[in-house]
Amino acid sequence: MSVFNSNIILFILAYLLGSFPSGLIVGLIFFKKDIRNFGSGNIGTTNTFRILGPKAGIAVLFADVFKGWLAVNLFKLCHIHVVNLVLLITGLLAILGHTFSIFLKFKGGKAVATIAGVLFAYNFNFALVCASIFLPMIFITSCISLSALISIVIIFIVSFLFHDIYLSILLGFLVLLVYIRHRSNIIRLINGKENIIHFGLFYWYRKIK
Repeated sequence: MSVFNSNIILFILAYLLGSFPSGLIVGLIFFKKDIRNFGSGNIGTTNTFRILGPKAGIAVLFADVFKGWLAVNLFKLCHIHVVNLVLLITGLLAILGHTFSIFLKFKGGKAVATIAGVLFAYNFNFALVCASIFLPMIFITSCISLSALISIVIIFIVSFLFHDIYLSILLGFLVLLVYIRHRSNIIRLINGKENIIHFGLFYWYRKIK
């Protein structure tokens, strides 16, 4: 099999990995619930936490992170050496699979967890920097969507310090993708109706107030 054909097969596999609807599967198998019919209707980690509880939420979180991590490592697992650009394309396909799943008529989640998996597989040190931005943001805002919207922009800017133009281009695209996928969240944020988690500075402030 030629290198070109091998790349195409692994690209398709990366997309299919990303398309695997973790939240939907966990809800149907273990809770007999279609997560799409509850809460925000999203199949991702946040809605799973809210509707099915922390155990299900953690399981979906790890599954969605793992999808991104595994996709980027497909070439390594197949002992095929490729340049960084190919790895990032593979990761992007997994992210697009999660967001536009072929198993859900090209609907899906908002890709935050899968993006994390891709970044941890591609550049572990950069991913740690991203986590050091995103996690404190959650603690401050008590809001997953707002944290994602703010953090992805900061992460895009910080990426230039790593002198990896392909990584910066990917993150520039992901800024657009994250904002497009969070359109409904942005509207709720503007109207003051976005859900918050029961943790963090803003939650405690509102509780005291």
